[in-house]
Amino acid sequence: MTNETVPRGRARRIRDVRERLEREKDLWVASAGTDGTPYLVPLSFFWDGDAVWLVTRLSNPTGRHLAANPRTRLALGDTRDVVLLDGRVTAHTHHQVPPSAAEGFRAKTGWDALRSGPAYRWFRVRPTEIQAWHEEHELAGRQLMTGGEWDDPAERVPAG
Repeated sequence: MTNETVPRGRARRIRDVRERLEREKDLWVASAGTDGTPYLVPLSFFWDGDAVWLVTRLSNPTGRHLAANPRTRLALGDTRDVVLLDGRVTAHTHHQVPPSAAEGFRAKTGWDALRSGPAYRWFRVRPTEIQAWHEEHELAGRQLMTGGEWDDPAERVPAG
């Protein structure tokens, strides 16, 4: 995406976020230990249209934190083109991950995580809140998802 001087409308921002989730391969994962110490790492991911799938060793800090705490924040982009995604985490073994998620992850990243052994866990992150903006002129209207629902005026059905 490129920076524009006119703020994007909500429907455009939502479309841009969905396209980035499809296209990009890596994002930043924020987690915290039980003592509150923050941890931030880049991980490859797969977006299945509903949730983000991550894979990492259960023995590293991110794996331990995601397994212990059902909340995380994910970030795409740089400081001038931001997507922040807050979500609920569920951990899955290789036997529990849906085949479509495992294949989608392999196709997108080139890594067949199912062959990496039992030390790895899959983490499904269902978005609850999403914000996106290009610099200061787009701070207003940056909230695109609340309570797990896209706030897309194009998808609203009039009442009655």
